[in-house]
Amino acid sequence: MIGLEDLRFVAALSRTGSLSAAARALDVTPPALSMRLKKLEAVLGVNLVIRSSRGLRFTPEGEQLVLEAQSLLARVDGLADSLSGGVFAGPLRVVAPFGFGRIHVAPVMAAFIREYPQVRATLHLSEAPWNSNVEADVVIHIGSVRDSSWVAHLLARNARWVCASPGYLRRHGTPSHPRELAQHACLSVRENEEDVTLWRYRNSHPSSRRSEALRISPALTSNNGEVVRAWAVAGLGVALRSEWDVAPSVKRGELRRLFVEYEFEGADILALVPTRRGVSARVSHFVESLKTRFQPKPPWRSN
Repeated sequence: MIGLEDLRFVAALSRTGSLSAAARALDVTPPALSMRLKKLEAVLGVNLVIRSSRGLRFTPEGEQLVLEAQSLLARVDGLADSLSGGVFAGPLRVVAPFGFGRIHVAPVMAAFIREYPQVRATLHLSEAPWNSNVEADVVIHIGSVRDSSWVAHLLARNARWVCASPGYLRRHGTPSHPRELAQHACLSVRENEEDVTLWRYRNSHPSSRRSEALRISPALTSNNGEVVRAWAVAGLGVALRSEWDVAPSVKRGELRRLFVEYEFEGADILALVPTRRGVSARVSHFVESLKTRFQPKPPWRSN
């Protein structure tokens, strides 16, 4: 007989693509999941996956089980809501970037739980939320998404600004054009598997919209945006950072925005929801709560 944990295992295996990654997502050991897979295949009398040197793929029977598991899990997750008379209840699993999640997502979750105390919420902070191996109902992602397995809800437009501290600019001069950054110390963030050394920009004037690209040679690189912002504030170089992250520092005078007449490639803030049937009402309501915080004007553009 197939149990609920078997369905969660199959769904996790489909999303992560390997037993070791699924084990991390479910917080169990790989040998335990390997044994569960063997027992599940024995119960069903079919092979569910094919393992090779290139990885793991589902058989047609396995793919059918994945679809059924996703549908059944969505219905189970929504059952608490439907039986609670309109009061949201049950699990809510959210994955978000470290800095943005701590500053902006955590308060929304706190308010949501105060209003709906029967919801059991988890916030997992990750360097790469979209590629995280953690099971999630909502993923907060900054940047573009080209994956049909997720539905993207726009939370806020997010430009990228080039910034440096007043002290750095006094010591090294203020560049007047992005090409002059070749003579400056640049700071970069390695995130979401992007090419962090290629900064794309274009003149914001309507009559001149040709895009250009600048290849930088970073003096310092980190996988944490807050670290890079702190380096910039400390006068260690020029950084290209999300508006949400550096706008408060610019307002306080810790950083100065450069090249205002140019637009650098932006990274919109999205709430991603899996494209499975029957997304629960509490997940949909939580996404709407996020939109309320960031629309029509996000907090970093207030005042």
